Amino acid sequence: MSTAKRRRWHIPASVTATTTFNPIRSIVDRMKITPNPEKQMIALSIGDPSVFGNLTPCDEMVEAVVKCAKEFKHNGYAPSTGYVETRKAIAVEHSYPFSPLTYKDVVLACGCSGALELALDVLLNPGDNVLLPKPGFSIYQTLSISRGHEVRHYNLMPDRSWEVDLDHLESLIDDRTKAIVVNNPSNPCGSVYSKEHLEAILEVAERYMLPIISDEVYEYAVFPGHKFYPLAQLSENVPILTCGGISKRYLVPGWRLGWVLIYDKNQAFESEVKPGLIALSQQILGPNTLVQGALPAILANTPSSFFENTMQVIQKNAEICYEALLRIPELKPIMPCGAMYMMVGIDIPKLDGILDDLDFTEKLISEQSVFCLPGKCFQYPNFFRIVLTVPEAMTEMACKRINEFCKNHRKSDS
Repeated sequence: MSTAKRRRWHIPASVTATTTFNPIRSIVDRMKITPNPEKQMIALSIGDPSVFGNLTPCDEMVEAVVKCAKEFKHNGYAPSTGYVETRKAIAVEHSYPFSPLTYKDVVLACGCSGALELALDVLLNPGDNVLLPKPGFSIYQTLSISRGHEVRHYNLMPDRSWEVDLDHLESLIDDRTKAIVVNNPSNPCGSVYSKEHLEAILEVAERYMLPIISDEVYEYAVFPGHKFYPLAQLSENVPILTCGGISKRYLVPGWRLGWVLIYDKNQAFESEVKPGLIALSQQILGPNTLVQGALPAILANTPSSFFENTMQVIQKNAEICYEALLRIPELKPIMPCGAMYMMVGIDIPKLDGILDDLDFTEKLISEQSVFCLPGKCFQYPNFFRIVLTVPEAMTEMACKRINEFCKNHRKSDS
């Protein structure tokens, strides 16, 4: 019998796996989420409009998918970049007089997140840096860090409806900067940028000859009085990879269909980036084929009333939250202009026994059974984010509980 010392198994994980870090998941998984058993949980934390059942896809969308499933024509593998007819429909939907697209300028992906992954992968090498908004959606940072990119966060200004601090943005640029990520309309801020502000961002990008990755998954999700301007519609020279999808506007994040749109007036992407996107798409065989097959009908037949009704629900909840939270001395809500979120500032020194935004949200759960995401999830401490897609009655109840929570922790003036 061998007397050799028994060795222990140890299989190391890859660098990509060990450096993948999602701030939201990391923070939420460590949070003490123990709701008050006497109060029903109200989750204002989940950016999924389908959760509560008050917002559903319209009949035309469902019928398009059912018809596609019954035809048995979309059960196999699609081209890695997506069906040509689907890409043609998206190109028509997103072409502008001075920024036209053909189907060859559209690459399909598994949701907008998959599109962002393609865009970052095609533009950056390990050691390059990318400029990201702060506060901003965590996936930009998660994807970039796992690939060895350096992330540099440019500031958004809450007192100016979350516009970009252009001076700060410009100060972060060096010779290893390869792209600027712009999110409009914004998660988590709910901001919708004016034409003038978007043009100012484009001026900085053109000055330094930097491409932009434009996350427009919340396109046209704007409140009355505001207007969404696709960045590519305004760009004269800056090449843009626009990432979008059907998840938010069409209320079906689980259908997992997104796209990268290649806007390239000066052929800056033509020789390497465009073929690179095609090559990257070949790592997997694209998104759900049934939804791909149904998409032309979805884009053509979804009535405008569907989008209007959705935004009415979201805007009503935004108004309820803003008016209620504005009356709480310890809080400063920033009224959104679109998307489906609101950021709320917390005056921590005015609250007894509250250390920071993470402590605020943990205690809010345990005492009032209201779950909001702390600002640290978006690299923005002393704020929390509210999701505005829940039923109106739940929104009103959540605001009352937040008010009660702040009253219970309010420091005495004496």
